Amino acid sequence: MIALLCSVQPEAAVLLERLTGGRSSTIGSKLFVEGTLGGRRVVLCIGGMGKVNAAHAATLAIERYRPGAVIIFGIGGAYPSSGAKVGDVVLAKDEVAGDEGVLTHEGFKDTEYIGIPLLKLSSAGIYNTYPASDRLLENAVATLGSGAGAPRVGTFVTLSTCTGTSTRARELEVRYSGLCENMEGAAAAHVALSHGLPWLELRGISNIVQDRDLATWDIPRAARAVQHAVVRVLEAWKP
Repeated sequence: MIALLCSVQPEAAVLLERLTGGRSSTIGSKLFVEGTLGGRRVVLCIGGMGKVNAAHAATLAIERYRPGAVIIFGIGGAYPSSGAKVGDVVLAKDEVAGDEGVLTHEGFKDTEYIGIPLLKLSSAGIYNTYPASDRLLENAVATLGSGAGAPRVGTFVTLSTCTGTSTRARELEVRYSGLCENMEGAAAAHVALSHGLPWLELRGISNIVQDRDLATWDIPRAARAVQHAVVRVLEAWKP
């Protein structure tokens, strides 16, 4: 089984229509739907916005359903220099907890500066950066395209506060060499890794991160694009 995690209903509407044999269960405040999608057994949870909801949903999914992998998906905002455009699908090579740390006179410092990792694994401590599964990422890239049609792969930045100014966007883009930002990915990745599970994250680009202007956004297009990509990844899944 594969756990599919997103935050809001529009990010899952296409998948729910295509999912067969669905059986719903409510655990706490979270609704989980089991079924078959892209030829694979899955459990889908629309967990809610933000890091706490994402961590809660991931924990419940892993503890109750014992999946072999976690796919995080949804929409995201691309940083201006990333080259990504509205409607593109992008993949995470890693997730950064972008605002976990300390603000000093020299600027923001991450948890390595503090000396306290966010997650301790047997192999190493993880401070702010959670690596995605190389195997899942390679398979997803091969599935979704190559050459000029290949999806962009890069660092995703998870924040509690969405970026709404070009100045802040440039600051974060430079600090993390970020491809896009979101509000859930690092939290779900943290939980997956803490349970020893591989994770993969896909985002449909809904906007460019700059001075906030909703007229330039296209959330429905981004949500549809990423859901179709998730189905393709599942159809080509290599256990």
